[in-house]
Formats: sequence, C-alpha cells, structure tokens
Amino acid sequence: MFKLAHISDVHLGPLPRLSIQELFSKRITGFVNWHRNRRKHLFGSTLDLLLEDIRAHQADHLAVTGDLVNLASGIEIRAAAAWLRALGDPADTSVVPGNHDAYVPGAYEKSMRAWYDYVRGDLASPQWQEDRHIFPYLRVRGKVAIVGCSTAVATPPFAASGFFSARQARDTVNMLRAAGEAGLFRVVMIHHPPIRGATTFYKRMIGIRRFAAVISTGGAELVLHGHTHLNTLHWLRGQVQPVPVVGIASASQGPGSIKPPAAYNLFTIDGSPGAWELSGERFSLNRAGDAVMPESVDIFAP
Repeated sequence: MFKLAHISDVHLGPLPRLSIQELFSKRITGFVNWHRNRRKHLFGSTLDLLLEDIRAHQADHLAVTGDLVNLASGIEIRAAAAWLRALGDPADTSVVPGNHDAYVPGAYEKSMRAWYDYVRGDLASPQWQEDRHIFPYLRVRGKVAIVGCSTAVATPPFAASGFFSARQARDTVNMLRAAGEAGLFRVVMIHHPPIRGATTFYKRMIGIRRFAAVISTGGAELVLHGHTHLNTLHWLRGQVQPVPVVGIASASQGPGSIKPPAAYNLFTIDGSPGAWELSGERFSLNRAGDAVMPESVDIFAP
C-alpha cells in the first residue's frame, strides 16, 4: 500500500519588498492583486497545519503541483528552495511548476535551477543543465510511477495560461507506456487543469486536446493538478477505463474566502496491474482556521 499526499498553489508569503526594477514588469499587476486580495486570505500557518497533518498520516510521498511563489522574484525563489529543503529528502517530494513560478521571462529557469532536486527524474543528471529538457520527468517509488509535466510559461499581464507542447506530449506518452509495461501505477502531475472549461479563458491550458491524447494512448491511473484553487474531480478517457483528474484547493487558503479553505488529498494505492485499488480522502482546514479535519466521503465516491 502506497500513500500519496497532494497539495498545490502554495503561494509562499509574505510578499518580499521588491525593487523598482523588479516591479517594472508584469509583476506590478501581481503586486497590486496581492495587496488588494490574496494577502487577506493566504496564510503561512495554514500551510504548516496541512504539512503537520500529512506527516501525522505517514504519507510515503508528497506531490506539489505548482505555484510555490507569487511573483517569482529572486528572494521568493530562494525562500521556496529553503522551504523545500525543510520538507526533507528530495526523493520524497515531487514538484512541477505553475504559472506563478514562471511569472516573467527568465523566472522559470531560475526556479528550476533552484528547485532542481525536486523536479528531476530518477535517471536525470544530478547537476542542473540548462540546455536540456527537464519535463516530463519520471520517478518510480515502489509500485508507483510519478510523471511530472510542465505547463509553466511566462505570459503577458492579466494572463495566466499554460502550454503543453507537442515535444513534451511525445515524451510523456513514451514514459507512460514504459511505466505501464513495467506494471506500475501511473500518476501524472501537471499544474493547469487539463479539462476544457475548468477555468476561465485567460487562465486556460493550451494543449488540452494534446494532453487528452497522451492519456488515452499512453495510459494513466491518476492525474493531479492545481491552478484553480478548487477541490474538483473530472475524468479523461483512458486506454481501458476513465482516468480521474483531481484538483485541490490552495494549500495556503485561509477561511472566509469565496474559494474553499486549504486542503490536501491523501491517495491510497494498492493492488496490481489490471486490478489497481485507488481511494482518496480530502483533509480540509476547519472554519476556525486552527485545525485540519477529514472529510467524511471518499472523493471518488459517486
């Protein structure tokens, strides 16, 4: 039995003081949005409560589907690297980037360099190599194959879309097929929801049809995403049966917002090829914002 915890949209705060040069870009819109809206509802203590609860449930692995930072400044990227190191061994935490981690041109490369141990596959070079593709990556943990994909790209002001390329699609299909032939349970991590209509037009994932083709031809048992700050369940066509596509609320979302409070999903994976057993339970911040409580229903229950 393998326990996989999933969090997303960490948005580590507080927002650091930025220089005029750093703000003279798309960051100015995010800076204003933070102080007008996000600052009121995103709390660092909330994230700590989730992580404590995950540890109490003895999860074997932690999946983080993007948006570790807010404006992708150098200070934020370094702080996120320190936060990741505090979680423990990089072998036990897998990360994919979100749109906030690639907020402006050049930020994606800085983020991936700083967080490299958490975004590289088992067979990748132990050293950062800027001229090589990181994604998709493959990590094998017991009977589980974790495939990390990236949709993180810098976008213009007032846009938060993602992009899933044809090259990445081809490589992901090959990884999924190989993992399936090896008899592994395949989990795909991606930031943007690969579901049409799951978010607004300017926040959408470009390449949704391409990703759907990857899942239907390469095969997968579970897809995890973030971006919407919502607890959601959708389905994509798989090789044999529909594949669950699960989203989760922001890991730093406090109570009192129109978005659901912070939560994490804990998946239990057991069985064998052709007879996999998957269950999932959601744990959410309570109304008082001082504890994490289990929800009573299996998230896959009809």
